[in-house]
Amino acid sequence: MTSTRSLFEEISSIATKRDSSLLVESRAEHIIASVINLIHLIQESYSQDQAADLNKRLINAIRTEDVRKFTRGMRKIKEQVGNDN
Repeated sequence: MTSTRSLFEEISSIATKRDSSLLVESRAEHIIASVINLIHLIQESYSQDQAADLNKRLINAIRTEDVRKFTRGMRKIKEQVGNDN
């Protein structure tokens, strides 16, 4: 017995694939823009060495899916500032 799909099922299938593709593209654009803004904020807020370290940690945290890599860098900078006072 051969199963056939209705026109509505075909359209729904195409729309779902297209919608999820658009959703991924839209979310990626927003996330990338946010990361660029974050990098600029880091560069404006910290010394050149600290900013370079945080940028490296940010990229590594994304690549390895481990937020703690970035958090440790922030904690390290906070401790340095606390020790300087």
